[in-house]
Amino acid sequence: EIESRYAEKMQALQEELDLRRKTEIHEVEERKNHHISELMRNHEKAFNDLKSYYNDITLNNLALINLLKEQVEEMKKKENHLEKEKADVLLENKQLKEPLQQAQEQVAELQKKLVHYDKDKEALMNARARLKVTQKEMKDLQWEHEVLEQRFSKVQSERDELYQNFTKAIHEVQQKTGFKNLLLERKLKGLMGVLEKKEVELSEVLAASNLEPGTVSLVSHKLEDVLNSKNATIKDLQFQLARVCKAHDDMLQTFEAKLTAFGIPLDNLGFKPLASPTLGR
Repeated sequence: EIESRYAEKMQALQEELDLRRKTEIHEVEERKNHHISELMRNHEKAFNDLKSYYNDITLNNLALINLLKEQVEEMKKKENHLEKEKADVLLENKQLKEPLQQAQEQVAELQKKLVHYDKDKEALMNARARLKVTQKEMKDLQWEHEVLEQRFSKVQSERDELYQNFTKAIHEVQQKTGFKNLLLERKLKGLMGVLEKKEVELSEVLAASNLEPGTVSLVSHKLEDVLNSKNATIKDLQFQLARVCKAHDDMLQTFEAKLTAFGIPLDNLGFKPLASPTLGR
């Protein structure tokens, strides 16, 4: 029985130990597999990084090669361009030899003319002195011009003031001379009639007096002088009358325009403005 029990225990212990061994072996295998997988991943990553690094180096080298090729081509173009410029410069140098010779001849001629430089310099100084005098005279004239402009402005303002006063006086006189104008015209017509009558009477007196031609001529001249003086007075009166009538009519038109501008009817005045009579009408 003891041997049987211990045999069973030995069997159970052996099975337990086998199971533990298998379990430990399995765990070891798992750890090894995991470690192998980790190593493979690390190796693959390192390989990919190395591959990317060398790919980048290769691409950079290719780009550098292309860039160097472009630079070589550019340098060749520049070299060709410089060769062409060199040929052009050589040709231009050949073409400039003759102008250079002409320039040298001109330099020699100018050196000859340099002898007269002192005289020209003195003439230039004299011209500058005259220019300064002329500039001073111009400044004086400008000052006089400004003074005259100020006087002109003052005279203009005085003229405008006189014109305003004259217009005001004309308006005041127009109000007082409306009736006198009509009297002057009638008086003028009466004087014209008297003059015609006196001329007829004078002709009759001269015809009846049987005076000498010289006396008649002298009397006629004196009479003509008197008549010319009277005619001048008549024309002056006519001109003054026409001017006063014109100013009166202008004042009426201005007054009516102001009433119209302010919207006041002309019928509200209570009277009808009388226009000045025109001579001969």
